[in-house]
This record gives sequence, structure tokens and C-alpha cells, in this order.
Amino acid sequence: MLVIRRFEERCVELYSSSKIRGFVHLYIGEEAVAVGVNEALRQEDAVVSTYREHGHALARGVPADAVMAEMYGKVTGCSRGHGGSMHLFDAERRFYGGNAIVAGGLPLAAGLALADRMRGSTRVTCCFFGDGAFAEGEFHETANLAALWRLPLLLVCENNLYAMGTSLAREHAHTNLAMRASSYGMPAWSVDGMDVLAVEAAAHQATESIRAGNGPHFLEAQTYRFRAHSMYDPDRYRAKSEIEQWKGRDPVQALAGRMRSEGQLGDREMEQLEQDVLDVIDRAVQSAEEASEEPVADLLRFVTSDPGGSP
Repeated sequence: MLVIRRFEERCVELYSSSKIRGFVHLYIGEEAVAVGVNEALRQEDAVVSTYREHGHALARGVPADAVMAEMYGKVTGCSRGHGGSMHLFDAERRFYGGNAIVAGGLPLAAGLALADRMRGSTRVTCCFFGDGAFAEGEFHETANLAALWRLPLLLVCENNLYAMGTSLAREHAHTNLAMRASSYGMPAWSVDGMDVLAVEAAAHQATESIRAGNGPHFLEAQTYRFRAHSMYDPDRYRAKSEIEQWKGRDPVQALAGRMRSEGQLGDREMEQLEQDVLDVIDRAVQSAEEASEEPVADLLRFVTSDPGGSP
């Protein structure tokens, strides 16, 4: 969680100095969801994400230097600099990308899960999405088919209470998302998305049940983003007092406090951990700064086919 937090804080600095361009959606405040869920996943499982996916990618094991280089648009990025912040991708780690379309990853996740079911595999596909995606048709189509075909699919709704600038209550006539998901005949429940241990326990319970052949499961992680929707967002739709109240439940500080109270983390260990994380981020930035941009001659690679038929 600390790697994700410090990585994104550095992204804010780099964006402000125009080192990073385009859209950037920060995950600060929601780190417990990505980390807790990924702790319950196996290496062979698949992950499908959203445009707010830096945390998911880092928790999945995508190297920080590959993610940072992608933010810079450099050829050493995990998507060769073609995707930027919203389109991180790493097939080796079965991280099948961010997606700039709200709910766009859901049918892709269903397809991956269907392929695994047809192969008789025990792999799980995990799809992250927000409360805004729950209002889209893709969610309901995916949930229906997943339940109908008993797909090995874990649906993780990161409910941060706002779809861009629209609050949950102004978007949904009924705000109990887990109960609504259960209407499709799948196990569904809510979990405190600010508590990484609670998220890990819930995700472990869900994935073990999915691997046992019990079909799709739905987790509603009740969380909150401390930053605006994107770097372009003036964030005038939320009261500052609400933001500060949620910051009091900071998942990084909550886990650190719990570890301190149980004698698992002291001041010296925390200082070393902070330094180790900053070293990782510093190396990632330096690597991205020194990396090359993709040659102009390769800009259409992977975009159009070669008329000559060569790969």
C-alpha cells in the first residue's frame, strides 16, 4: 500500500511539472482494495481493471519502472508508451489492462472466465470496477451471463461513493449494491474497503468458493478516494469536511497503527520501509527519464497490419 501511495504522490509532482501528460486518475485512499484482493489471487489468475488502475497494476506485481515509463509515454513502459495512465497492460502477469470506458472491462473479464471454465481450469478472473459502472448495461449483462454459466469470476465493485462528480444517492435508486448484485443468484456482500485485512479475508473466502465451482461472486468494497476524480477535476461536489473525515480512516495509517500496537512495526522499521519505497520510486523515475520514446517509424506498430502479411 505504501508503494502505491508514494508512487501516486510522485505522479502528482510529475504531472504538475508537465513530465506526465494526459489524463491521470489517482487511487490514493483506495489502496487497501487492490492489495487485499491481490493477496487472495494466485499468479495464474487474471485481473481486469479500470482507468484508475495504477494501484491494481502495482499490487499485481507489474514493476514500478514499467508503470512509470508508461506514464511518461516511453517505449520501456508496460504498453510500450502507447497507453499511458489509463491503459496499463502486462500479459506475463495476466494483468489485462486498464480500460478508459466505464464498465468496459466487465465483458472482457467474462470472456476470460468463460475460456477458463471451458478448459476446466480452476483459475479465477477478477474484475475491478466502480459504482458508476454498476449503473451501466455491461455490468448487468455480465452478471447475468456469469451467474447463468457459473463462470469463475470475482466481481469487485470499488464503491467510492462518487461516479466522477455524481454521488451514489443521485445515481442509484437503491444504494445497497451487494443486495442488488445478489438478485442475479450469486453470493454478494459488502466489506470495509479501508481495512486491508478485511478485504483480504473477504477476497480469500470468495476466490476459494469460486475455485470450488460455485460460480461468480460479488464484493462491494466500501472505500473513498482522497483526491479528485482526475487531475483535471476541480472537486467542487464534495464537502471538505467529508474528505477529512474519510482521511481519518486512511488504510495505510490504519494498518501501520495496528502493526505498531501488535509489536510488528517499530519506528526504525517504518523509516527503513519508507526509504526503501522512495528508492524504488526514485529509480523508476530515473529509468523513465532516461528511456527512449518509440521511434516514429514504429508508431503504427500493433495498430495497422502489414500489407505484405509479415507479423
